[in-house]
Amino acid sequence: MDSNSGATPSQLIDARIKDLGDWRGEALAHVRALIKQAAPEVVEEWKWRGVPVWEHAGIICTGETYKSVVKLTFAKGASLEDPSGLFNSSLDGNTRRAIDIHEGDTLDETALKALVQAAVALNMSVKAARAPKKAKSG
Repeated sequence: MDSNSGATPSQLIDARIKDLGDWRGEALAHVRALIKQAAPEVVEEWKWRGVPVWEHAGIICTGETYKSVVKLTFAKGASLEDPSGLFNSSLDGNTRRAIDIHEGDTLDETALKALVQAAVALNMSVKAARAPKKAKSG
């Protein structure tokens, strides 16, 4: 197999985690495991030239890595309840919300799993609402 040709999105995410080789790779691997625990039917994608994406009935979140932060961006985060206050970034927009994870941060695993499950439920409800409805006779 060439470097990236023919690799599955999951294999590309594995490679990103390995290539980072520092706390960012560990953080990305950790949140990935939590996402999979929270949403076992999650589908991993690789979009926008190298961004890990987790989907179930639509995008749940993306996992971007920067020099000093791992950013989990929830596509519909503004519509999700966040009782634990995990969202700490991208708070000014009207759709997305993000969680910036810095080196040494301790992540509330239960709260993150709840957010992932809420995102899946929201995606499922939006998908159901978009399903074709039977025409009313009138």
